[in-house]
Amino acid sequence: MQLDEFVDANAPESSGDSFRKVNKRLLEIPFDGITMVKAGSMIAYTGNVTFTGKSSAEGGLAGFVKDAVSGEGTPIMEAEGSGTLYVADQGKKVQILSLDADESISVNGTDVLAFEEGIDYEIGTVGGLSQAAAGGLTNVFLTGPGDVAITTHGDPVVMRPPVTTDPDSTVAWSANLSPSIGTNKAIEIGQQSGERVQMEFGDSEGFVIVQPYEEGGQT
Repeated sequence: MQLDEFVDANAPESSGDSFRKVNKRLLEIPFDGITMVKAGSMIAYTGNVTFTGKSSAEGGLAGFVKDAVSGEGTPIMEAEGSGTLYVADQGKKVQILSLDADESISVNGTDVLAFEEGIDYEIGTVGGLSQAAAGGLTNVFLTGPGDVAITTHGDPVVMRPPVTTDPDSTVAWSANLSPSIGTNKAIEIGQQSGERVQMEFGDSEGFVIVQPYEEGGQT
């Protein structure tokens, strides 16, 4: 392929005024004002943009992503200005969810990539998950209207409850669901397996998003 052909073939297209996937692993955010993105996810931008890190451990945006093992906060950035921002997270696939007014979803904190300024959020924890469960301990309750971008390792699968999932593979669930934490007693104590701790979604309505990957597992 000639150089000019390569440039034309891989250049981002003109965007509108909402989140858009440049490809499966790269999110484009055109904005004029403020948008929220995961710290360290910016790979490029056009226009005039300033970034403010949210690193306070007390409330605020920093609290919404916490490492379940170390307890250390993983902050996000507030991007302010006018331009187009390009973000990605370690090659994970990007999924865009457009929430209507008063429509909500609960997302594993580590899987939140970006959300628009108009999105309301609350930070919560899934009761009963011990520090041995590397994923799913801290979740973000996001309410529209607006766009939310989440990331998954591979193509996600949407399950209908009742369903039991591995916390390390659970990405998000509909806001009406309230998972409980169970233990698979068939797996012996002391055996190193993430399957021993499980999330149980017993309600008959709603959905659960899982990925073909364990966040706390070995690659």
